[in-house]
Amino acid sequence: MMDDMKIVGSIDVAQLVFAAFVLFFLALMVYLRREDRREGYPLEDEVTGRVDSSGGILSTAAPKLFHMPFGRDTLSAPAHGREPVDIAAARTFRSPGAPYYPTGNPLVDGIGPAAWANRAKHTDLDGEGRNRIVPIGTAEHISIDTRDPDPRGMTAIGADGAVAGTITDIWVDRAEHVIRYLEVDTGTNKVLAPMGMAKVQRKKGQVVIDALNAADFAAAPVPGTAGQITLYEEERVMAYFGGGYLYANRARQEPLI
Repeated sequence: MMDDMKIVGSIDVAQLVFAAFVLFFLALMVYLRREDRREGYPLEDEVTGRVDSSGGILSTAAPKLFHMPFGRDTLSAPAHGREPVDIAAARTFRSPGAPYYPTGNPLVDGIGPAAWANRAKHTDLDGEGRNRIVPIGTAEHISIDTRDPDPRGMTAIGADGAVAGTITDIWVDRAEHVIRYLEVDTGTNKVLAPMGMAKVQRKKGQVVIDALNAADFAAAPVPGTAGQITLYEEERVMAYFGGGYLYANRARQEPLI
C-alpha cells in the first residue's frame, strides 16, 4: 500500500512534529533556567565569597525592565551591583551553613529576623495613586467604630512590662481599611509600632507591644517625612520590631528545651 505521508525519504510528518516538540522543549528549558537566574545569581561561596561563573549561558539572564505605575521610575532585574555582605556578625564556626551570632546591636544591624530588604525609597500607593498608609486623620471615610477600643491616648507597654510611651495616632491602610501602625510618643521622639504586634487592653487603658523592651522603642526607625512612610522605611520598622522577638532579651535567644 502506498504511504503518501512521507515528505523526504523516510521522514514523515510525525517525525517532524516530534523533532519540533523536542527543540521547543529544550528551548523552553533554557529560557526558564535563565529567567530564574535574575535574582540571587551568580552564586558565591558562603565561606570565601568567590563568585561561581562556571554555569555559562544557564547562569545568566539579560536584564529585564519593569515600568512602575503612576509614572514612577523603571526598575531593572537583575539590579546592578551586589548587596553588601559585611554585616556585624560572625560565624560560630568556619563552615558552610554555620549560624551567625551578632557582634553589635542586631536590631539596628539587621541580623537574623531583624534583617531587611533594600526596598524602594518611595511610598506605597493605592489604586488611585494616593499614599496608601497614612495617619487616620488624613484618610477620609475611615474611622474607629464606636464599638471598638480607640488606642489613642492609651499607654504603650513593652515586653518587660515597663512604659514605652503613649499612643498618639493611628496609621491606616487606605486600600484595605485596617490599622497598620500605632504612633508611639516615647518622650524623645515618635515611632511607629506595627499593629500586628500590639494587643489593645481596653479595661487597663493600655496597649501591650511585646516585641521590644520599653527602652528599645526610642531607637526604632522613623519616617523621614511627616505623614508618610516609604516602602524602605516600612521594611526597617518591621525588621526592628520583628527582630525583638529573638533579640529583645537573652532568654529569647535560648532554646525552649
